[in-house]
Amino acid sequence: MNLQSDDFELFGLPRKFAQERSQIDARWKELQREAHPDRFAAQGAAAQRVAMQWSVRINEAYQRLKDPLKRAAYLCELAGAPVRAEDNTAMPAAFLMQQMEWREALEDAASEQELDALEGEMLAAKKQMLGECGRLLDEAGNAAAAVQQVRALMFVARFAQDVDRRRDQLGQ
Repeated sequence: MNLQSDDFELFGLPRKFAQERSQIDARWKELQREAHPDRFAAQGAAAQRVAMQWSVRINEAYQRLKDPLKRAAYLCELAGAPVRAEDNTAMPAAFLMQQMEWREALEDAASEQELDALEGEMLAAKKQMLGECGRLLDEAGNAAAAVQQVRALMFVARFAQDVDRRRDQLGQ
């Protein structure tokens, strides 16, 4: 294992957006077993510290690879197009209008059914955006364009949290 390898190399996966979650999970378990500090107890404290560093590295890679949004952002970064907050975050007008409509609908939602409908619409949009992100990264090799999709997905992820908060408010 090489601490300097990228997450895909570490997990023995192709460097692409489309991944099977079950493969990521299985490989994570294998790597954790290999690097578990208890396996190095007989070799002393230094070996256990190195194993602990490996374990942390494996967990960090797992967190990036298992989440499609984090995986997309990581692939953009590896391709030289990092998603940075300080960069221009201008979004297409249609996307901003959609966000405004969702925010208004969320504010007006007075029932679980209304929230379910809004969440369904949001999840459908997220699925479409993830598909486009995968196409841009895996087929078109256009990380710069994928950055825009990642930013849009970040908006959607924040909105999903707001939907959950609203759901909690209604449940009180």
